[in-house]
Amino acid sequence: MRVRLNILGDRIVSRLKLAVAAGLVALLVSACSTATGLIPPAEQPLTAETVSLLGKKGMNSAAPIFVRIFKEESELEVWKMRDDGRFYHFKTYPICNWSGELGPKQFQGDKQAPEGFYTISQSQMNPNSKFYLAFNLGYPNAYDRSLGRTGEALMVHGKCKSAGCYAMTDALAEEIYALARDAFRSGQTGFEVHAFPFRMTQEKLDRFKQHKWYAFWKTLKEGYDFFEVNRIPPAIAVCEKRYVVNATLASPQKLDPSGRCPRFQRPALQPFSPRPAEWQLATERVTVVGPKTRSAADVAASTRESQEYFAATGSISRTSGMPPGASALGFNP
Repeated sequence: MRVRLNILGDRIVSRLKLAVAAGLVALLVSACSTATGLIPPAEQPLTAETVSLLGKKGMNSAAPIFVRIFKEESELEVWKMRDDGRFYHFKTYPICNWSGELGPKQFQGDKQAPEGFYTISQSQMNPNSKFYLAFNLGYPNAYDRSLGRTGEALMVHGKCKSAGCYAMTDALAEEIYALARDAFRSGQTGFEVHAFPFRMTQEKLDRFKQHKWYAFWKTLKEGYDFFEVNRIPPAIAVCEKRYVVNATLASPQKLDPSGRCPRFQRPALQPFSPRPAEWQLATERVTVVGPKTRSAADVAASTRESQEYFAATGSISRTSGMPPGASALGFNP
């Protein structure tokens, strides 16, 4: 009998130990699940999937980034520098919403999203944005100011709402913000954002030979083509109230955006050529699936109407009320 009681006692103790251990595991799991919630959005680490993709592409999460935006296609690209000093495509993200039409922003309240060449410094990162996370494009830049353009707080941000900004979903804004954050913390002093009306192929540009912004878009195409050939963003200067692409100075000097252009040097780079084993890596594109409020067909149709109006009147129409693309997601004029 005593032996039997001892066996029963051992079983009860074992069960108590298992119950206590299970409780501790549950407590730890609960703590881990809530810890992520305590990390603010701006400090969220890259997901394991994103880190894995960086590794597959031979990219360091801390390496410099470069961003391109295409309005008509509603797409934002992130490129990462690899160890050869050239930029390789990382991901193409859907832009959930942007307002206005094709063409640059000109004045406060026109609800246009900017087009042009912009540089983002760390001070332009906004971890406390009311639109989840954001970085300021820096509009108006020197070129915009030389033309008397006005406006402020033009962002790439979350919440999928736009009245002149490029709005992403929160999840995508978080990843893009994290890629920029990690690059800054590893020494990148600023990253370039090139905002285009559409993918600047000659075929697409030729649709708008009579458009108000055709000459401006031809200049933007120079920057687009330079990157396509070299996989390095070009140096951009502003003088005579215009962009000058691939322009550097022999010695540092302050340029007057409205003044006469000095004699520039035009660096001749070796065109990009991937290593023999990396042709697939250099050409592959990863495209994220997600919502787009603006369809390319609707944007093209709206631009054709604007083009026809300009051809008939010589001016750009300024419609009042709700700008295209803003109504569905909360813009109130």
